Formats: sequence, structure tokens, C-alpha cells
Amino acid sequence: MVISLRKGLKWLRLVILFGALACMFFYSLRLFTDWISPVDHYRIPEGHAVKVFGGQELSEGTEHQMVLLERLRFFYWYGE
Repeated sequence: MVISLRKGLKWLRLVILFGALACMFFYSLRLFTDWISPVDHYRIPEGHAVKVFGGQELSEGTEHQMVLLERLRFFYWYGE
């Protein structure tokens, strides 16, 4: 069996080129993902934004219904 040095070098160059392009593609996608995703999903709203549900404890009865209805009305009133 004869192994050609030229074919071996072409194959090695192809593997190195493929690895370099795959790494470049991976890191470009990683940069794009970092750019498109927000830093903190649960941060305090800025500007005119309002958090609708703030993690308050829910009570039973008519007070609970009034609080939910008021918050829902507020949500639809401001269109957030």
C-alpha cells in the first residue's frame, strides 16, 4: 500500500480548514446569541414599564378577587 505525501497533506489541510471554519462559525453564533438575549430576564423595569405581577402573597376571599381584578384592569388599561 502506497501512501502519497501530497494526498496526506491535502487531507490534513482540509481537516485544519474545516476545524478553523467550524470554530469561527461556533463563536460567531455565540456572539449573536449573547447579543440577542437579554442580560437579566427578571430585572426591575426601566422607564414607563410596569411589572404586573410582583410576587405578592395571595389571600382568600373577596379582597383577593378585588386585588386581581384591579391589577387586571390596570394591565389592560395601560396595554402593557
